[in-house]
Amino acid sequence: MLRVKQIFDNSGQRFGAEKIRIVLAESSMRVGKKRISAIMQELGLCSVRTDAKKQFKRKQQYAKQNLLKREFSADHPNQIRVSDITYFKVKSYWVYLCIILDLYSRKVIGWRVSKHMSTHLVTATFKTTYQERGRPKNLTFHSDRGSQYVSKTLTELFQQCSVKQSFSATARPLDNAVAETFFSSFKREEAYRKDYTSEQHFRRGVEEYIRFYNEVRPHQTLNYKTPQAFEENYKPVLSESDV
Repeated sequence: MLRVKQIFDNSGQRFGAEKIRIVLAESSMRVGKKRISAIMQELGLCSVRTDAKKQFKRKQQYAKQNLLKREFSADHPNQIRVSDITYFKVKSYWVYLCIILDLYSRKVIGWRVSKHMSTHLVTATFKTTYQERGRPKNLTFHSDRGSQYVSKTLTELFQQCSVKQSFSATARPLDNAVAETFFSSFKREEAYRKDYTSEQHFRRGVEEYIRFYNEVRPHQTLNYKTPQAFEENYKPVLSESDV
């Protein structure tokens, strides 16, 4: 996957799947055109086409902007969500954990564990939270620039749901500090204290910790309330027209 992106970038983002296949073959790497096309789609890589100008303008329209700019606050639930992926070794293999937090309450509203760090891991987690939380309007979704988050599949899903996408700057973990802080707490208070024997064991640990994190653990930024209690205490501000 990284080799495909490297060849694509070295070509000035001009090569399509067939040309990339030829370059790989010259390096004794036999990969089919369909597989390369799938990888390019996964990474959101588009080669030069006859409608290049139109595609460029569309890409510029959805440029990777940091809409939060380290202002980690929201006026109400379902306004801004942050997400990230981390990984752990269980026995002889790696498992990946994707989480989504509501920025207003810092509540973990969605999570998923998988053996594959794929775009599907993120889209599946998002779809569940989006449906369960009433398909909110004017939603902003913030993440780093990992390939799963910049993929064409996720971008198109967000466009369908009218979700504004926000990105951390490259190699700036503090731009996604809320998600990073959750993972730090999870590792320190749960994962590093356990010796997981299976993916199922790890999954149970994640589920139990998130329940503790949301319902028991007080947060300083929430005036020492739990995320669950803080969200339940939310009272919308009524305008004069609502009275």
